[in-house]
Amino acid sequence: MKGVGVFYWIFLVGFVCLRGKSDPVEDKQALLDFVTKLPHSRPLNWNATSPVCGHWTGVTCSGDKSRVVAVRLPGVGFDGPIPPYTLSRLTSLQILSLRSNRINGHFPSDFTTLRNLSFLYLQFNDFSGPLPWNFSAWKNLTIVNLSNNHFNGSLPLSLSNLTNLAGLNLASNSLSGQIPDLQLPNLHQLNLSDNDFNGSVPESLRRFPESVFRGNNISFQAFAPEFPPVVSPSSPPYFKPGSIGSGGGGSGSAKSGNGKLGETALLGIVVAGVVLGLVAFAFLMLACFSRKKRNDGLGMGLSGKLHKGDMSPEKVISRSQDANNRLVFFEGCNYAFDLEDLLRASAEVLGKGTFGTAYRAILEDSVAVVVKRLKDVNVGKREFEQQMELVGSIRHENVVELKAYYYSKEEKLMLYDYYSQGSVSAILHGKRGEDRVPLDWDTRLKIAIGAARGIARIHVENGGKLVHGNVKASNIFLNSRQYGCVSDVGLASIMSSLAPPISRAAGYRSPEVTDTRKAAQPSDVYSFGVVLLELLTGKSPIHTTAGDEIIHLVRWVHSVVREEWTDEVFDIELMRYPNIEEEMVEMLQIAMACVVRMPDQRPRMSDVVKMIENVRRFDNETHSYAGIKAESSRPQPEVGTDFSTSHSD
Repeated sequence: MKGVGVFYWIFLVGFVCLRGKSDPVEDKQALLDFVTKLPHSRPLNWNATSPVCGHWTGVTCSGDKSRVVAVRLPGVGFDGPIPPYTLSRLTSLQILSLRSNRINGHFPSDFTTLRNLSFLYLQFNDFSGPLPWNFSAWKNLTIVNLSNNHFNGSLPLSLSNLTNLAGLNLASNSLSGQIPDLQLPNLHQLNLSDNDFNGSVPESLRRFPESVFRGNNISFQAFAPEFPPVVSPSSPPYFKPGSIGSGGGGSGSAKSGNGKLGETALLGIVVAGVVLGLVAFAFLMLACFSRKKRNDGLGMGLSGKLHKGDMSPEKVISRSQDANNRLVFFEGCNYAFDLEDLLRASAEVLGKGTFGTAYRAILEDSVAVVVKRLKDVNVGKREFEQQMELVGSIRHENVVELKAYYYSKEEKLMLYDYYSQGSVSAILHGKRGEDRVPLDWDTRLKIAIGAARGIARIHVENGGKLVHGNVKASNIFLNSRQYGCVSDVGLASIMSSLAPPISRAAGYRSPEVTDTRKAAQPSDVYSFGVVLLELLTGKSPIHTTAGDEIIHLVRWVHSVVREEWTDEVFDIELMRYPNIEEEMVEMLQIAMACVVRMPDQRPRMSDVVKMIENVRRFDNETHSYAGIKAESSRPQPEVGTDFSTSHSD
């Protein structure tokens, strides 16, 4: 019997351990029932065979993986009422975000089972009917946002029972009646604007500004005595014009006998004022420069700048985003965020280029994405969306995948994965010194092969009419196998004609683009040839010598080759690798064929792929000349080291 007891305990411990590592079975089934019964336009990677915790988009589990504690699915395209007895079975749920969908119907009555719910975000949907009459079921609620729906009826007095409530947003609904006296001492954020409330604001809520009650039938006269002018304790006292100090007496050095300032005192005040003004101006300029350098953000809310005035993110969206102006995600994208998340994200500028500015945005769940803010788009919404759909449909190992886009009259955005290694330009032209890790020849070859395949694939899209239009090293990244991956596809056709050639970007432009400002597939070949020369020489397309002489890379290489000093062309960092001279010369010949002056004399990109693949056959590699099938794995960008010049166009 003793042996049986030991076996029983071993079995029990083992069962508990296995259960701790397994999926939350009941919660998993509840989520599957929810997503199966509620139509949605964005695909989710939820299925019965894959584990929930750490794998399902928008789902967070407890530390021991025994229960689901958070569901965040904004902007997924849910359309219809929340199916009963689905989400209500997630009894350990603490965070629920279904904002920016098209969910309709009444507030789910079975949500009363979610007694651990702390954060509820259902804004920007189509809910209707009254609010829950008894909020007492959710004692842990901290933030509630039900704004921009169609809720009607009165405001339940039971809200007063939510003693932990810190934020309540019910703006832009159809709520009516008088606002009850909500005794909520921890409430710090409130918005009841744009409803049909009437009467007066209760005493307990008069600590909030008038703006949170605007758009109702409420009289604000009662606010006057409640909000006297505020003077900071550190502010100087108020002085009447013509007086100095508070009116007390003083020595003759400060005042003259007739009560006027002496010349010495007046001069001292003027000098002191000028000095203080200069110091204040210097601090202001320093602060502005620092902030701009750190947060020269999307001018949007990424880094706190995509706001209009001091409006909240919700108000920004309600004014600039209608039902059709939402982030549009492409099939297979597993990101769980929406425009509002971008508005709240911190961001930093990665680069400014021909077609716009690129930012790295860090979302609340620490996911990093690249947001490209376009400038000078010269097409309407329909043409823009058609081009985005064309670009977003490209699925290839060597083309950076467009994850989503956004269109409004004010903003046009494109979203990509963030590649932590940075662009080829950043890697190639980064600091050169003792600590630098040189870019070896094998990696440069793989960059060239991958980028060529990617451009070749782009050229077969849209019936063979698609043009990249901005091929350069700062638009090429390294995928998980260190092959080149091309970004910023197909923007040339929707942008205003290219600006006059300036800076390094001009070094990539073919002669016909410089003359006509219009890109075509042969001009992509020319630009790619410049990238090859960049990889071979280690020099930028346009650079200066020690004597400040401006050197154009293509012209310089032509002159060196013409003088038969070919060895002078190659990057000194490549000289340390043995037995590669022949391959470098072959690659140089390919590059020179790409950058010939006449467009019709350049090879097609598919032929360039063949030529580069003949320079070196890497082991275990399958490919096709058109770049239709190159490497077996998809690009897997990582969140990590930042390069300030990465993702610039």
